[in-house]
Amino acid sequence: MTDKLLPEPLITDDTVVFGLLAFCLGFIFITSSLKRGFFKKFYYVVPAVLMCYLLPAILASCGVIAEKWHTVDKLGTVTEHSSRLYYMASHYLLPAALVLMTLSIDLKAIASLGSKALIMFLTGSLGIIIGGPIAILIVSIFSPESVGGNGFDAIWRGLSTIAGSWIGGGANQAAMYEIFKYTPDKYGGMVLVDIFVANVWMAIILLGVGKTERIDRWLKADTSSIEKLKIKVTKFTDSITRVPSLQDYMILLGLAFTAVGVSHFFGGHMSSYLKTTVAAVADPTNFLSFLGSSFFWMVIIATACGITFSFTKAKNYEGAGASKIGGMFIYILVATIGMKVDLGRILENPGLIAIGFIWISIHAGLMILVAKLIKAPYFFLAVGSQANVGGAASAPVVAAEFHPSLTSVGVLLAVFGYVVGTGGALLCAYLMEVASNF
Repeated sequence: MTDKLLPEPLITDDTVVFGLLAFCLGFIFITSSLKRGFFKKFYYVVPAVLMCYLLPAILASCGVIAEKWHTVDKLGTVTEHSSRLYYMASHYLLPAALVLMTLSIDLKAIASLGSKALIMFLTGSLGIIIGGPIAILIVSIFSPESVGGNGFDAIWRGLSTIAGSWIGGGANQAAMYEIFKYTPDKYGGMVLVDIFVANVWMAIILLGVGKTERIDRWLKADTSSIEKLKIKVTKFTDSITRVPSLQDYMILLGLAFTAVGVSHFFGGHMSSYLKTTVAAVADPTNFLSFLGSSFFWMVIIATACGITFSFTKAKNYEGAGASKIGGMFIYILVATIGMKVDLGRILENPGLIAIGFIWISIHAGLMILVAKLIKAPYFFLAVGSQANVGGAASAPVVAAEFHPSLTSVGVLLAVFGYVVGTGGALLCAYLMEVASNF
């Protein structure tokens, strides 16, 4: 599904690539902990988590590593290769992280955050739905060829997959691809826009995390409910904190990866069962088709396992560092996402990139406007946006940057994204079709 042959990188062995990514993460965390000198000033401006994306992206752009590539043999046969690291991180480490990070979740305290978190999430979805057609109309003024195309080559069909990704996630994106049958040879350009623009927006959000207090003052936001949640969780964590033993780590390993196995087993069976018994789920044109995604059920079941553990004594393992181990898994996922970004391909289709940036700007502008009107804290703006644009892989990362105790808020909002993703993307796609023919 790429529109050009991708060259073979310098390093193709996943074991070596994983070691290189681990080195990058270690380097970033060592340098970000320095109290003086160049790195202190550097990380004051550039968040460490952003560098966890950027360093792998730079390595991928320089041809050192790659998420996908092609080889051509002597007979001219083209073979596509791909790294399994992102699959490993998203299907093994992500669900484990969701379990460990929701192990000590306080649902009553999260409910006390009020309705503003959900309002900001839905505002983010609305921003994506209306942003696509508006972006097409704007770009058509100075670059009509960037929004044209006929039949299955029509640009709006490809953009529908971005809408699915930005409102929900990978499952919703795949549903849009199946529904609108965009030309496979050109699909790679849409993936590039999706990944690049979404990561630039995430970088901007992370830059704002360091200025949260200033932004909240401008928004005139009441952050008392967030502060109460942080204080409550911190007090609980402090009360159970202990020096972890090997036994603690092995029990955490057992809890997390047993839940991963359970989520894969039942997620796969749930997906297959619904596809074979419910016609609406099997139909990719139906908004319920996301229920046929095994990844969706994997995330749901892993999160449910973590929440279930929070009602037992297992929640005390937060004192042994459960969320910290989960955070480590998330950062590995972040690094593998960075591998997908080839900075050298940014200007291959400037018209598409322009659509992407105008689109995400409309989303951002609407989020800021509504946050200002309802006086929502920056935390709700940032996590509500990432629950849409980034999904389960990014929302917990952004939430954790505010405070580890808030990670579960990002997880729960990301789940809503899967629910509204296909329906919202379908509406966006039909509006983009109208805009393209305006």
